[in-house]
Parts: sequence; structure tokens; C-alpha cells
Amino acid sequence: MSRKTEPKLNISKKLLRVAGKTNATFKLIGEGDKVLVGLSGGKDSLALIHIMKHIQRHAPFKFEFEACTINYGMPGEHYSDLIEHCKKYEIKHTVYETNIYEISNDAIRENSSFCSYFSRMRRGALYTFAEEHGFNKVALGHHFDDTVESFFMNMFYNGSMRAMAPIYKTKRGFHLIRPLIEAREKQLRAFADENNLQPIGDEACPAMLKEVKMPHARANTKIWLEELEKENSKIFKMIRASFKHIHDETFLDPTRWDRDDLTI
Repeated sequence: MSRKTEPKLNISKKLLRVAGKTNATFKLIGEGDKVLVGLSGGKDSLALIHIMKHIQRHAPFKFEFEACTINYGMPGEHYSDLIEHCKKYEIKHTVYETNIYEISNDAIRENSSFCSYFSRMRRGALYTFAEEHGFNKVALGHHFDDTVESFFMNMFYNGSMRAMAPIYKTKRGFHLIRPLIEAREKQLRAFADENNLQPIGDEACPAMLKEVKMPHARANTKIWLEELEKENSKIFKMIRASFKHIHDETFLDPTRWDRDDLTI
């Protein structure tokens, strides 16, 4: 009797190595974990569910994972293609119904910024689903370009030095993990292109139906970094190295100095 062949997408060995090394370094997923993956349908989260599936097949430990898509409850919203995709590749998937869009009518003023609001509400809904179904970890598809952009946005607009942690414990008690945090965005775009995927884009954003201000800060930061990379192809490599070589005692924060061992 022939065995059923499980369908798989092509994932580059380099991308798998990056994800595998990140998981090993930061101990993101381990024996007995139950992981909920936030699946928006964009290229990043699509890559994440298939990399999770690969890890599940080949890792020397057992864990569970499933995908969850947050439905905002806005007009014309549907995820039939995403549902079929997960069914085809045997990935357990739930579309979690919410009334986020309706609530936003009273919460967001005309011409105000929407991005942080919907991100916060989507994350909250994902956390609620995780709590209701006994997950101990939530995985998001943020990549290295995301954390570099966030780092400079925090510096330029918030006056702080802060990036995206690969893993941290939430106030609700479970861990948030970012298995793709060391992957480049272009690797994830190549994954989608190679497999002829049609990721969900900005048309799924609730703000497309509202008269609100677009998030120029992130777009401008992305363009700035792209220009820097054109001038210096190794810029992201250097930024990655700097994220791993931090000299606290050189900054203007005396709480981070060890005065008894200040050997600058």
C-alpha cells in the first residue's frame, strides 16, 4: 500500500537554516509546546506556517501548532483562499471572528493614525484566542527588516533604543516568539514568488475603508534603509552584528554603568 505524500512548498535551505539557528539560539520552540501562529495571509505569515510545518516534521522534539486569522468584521472581508490553502497543506486553521472594525468607528477619529490601533486590537484578539484554547506560545512573522525599521523609528520618533525581541513573556503569561526575526524580507518575498503564492496585501487592512492618515513614518524609514543598502550592500549585516555587540557603558545612561569597572 502506497503512503500518502504530504504536500509541501519549496523553502530555500538558507531560509530554513536561518530559522533553525534562531530557534536553537533563543530556544523559541521546544518539547510539548502548543504554538498559535498569527496568520494574516501576507508573505511573512505564510512563510512562517510552512517553516513551522518543516520544523515539526524534522525537529527531534514534539510540539503542536495551528494558525489563527483575525477577522475584523468589516464589509467584504473573506478568507476562503486562505482557508483552502491551510486545508491543502494540512495546517489546522481558525478564522477568529471579532467586531474590531465596528468598535473602531467610535475609537478612531477622522484623519487620525490607525496603524497602532488595529495592530494592538489584532494582537489582543490573538492573545484571547490563545488563552481560550490553551496555547503557551504565540508566534508572529516579523523579520529582520521589521526589527531594524522599528529600531530606527523608536530612535527618531520616540527617543528610545528599542528593537523587537525574539522571545518574551507577555503579561497574560504565555510567550510571544518571532521565529523569522533573523530572516531578511527579501527571503520571504522570494519564498512567495517561487511558490506562486498570492499573499493578502493592504486590501485586507480595515483602514482602506476609512478616511485616516497613512503611516508615513515606517514607509519613510523603509525607503531610507533601502537607499542605505544600495550605497552599502553590507549595511544590514553590520546592523545585525551591532545588535549582538552592545556596549552599555558608552551611552548617556548612568544606570547602565559599572563605576567600579569603567575601563573605557
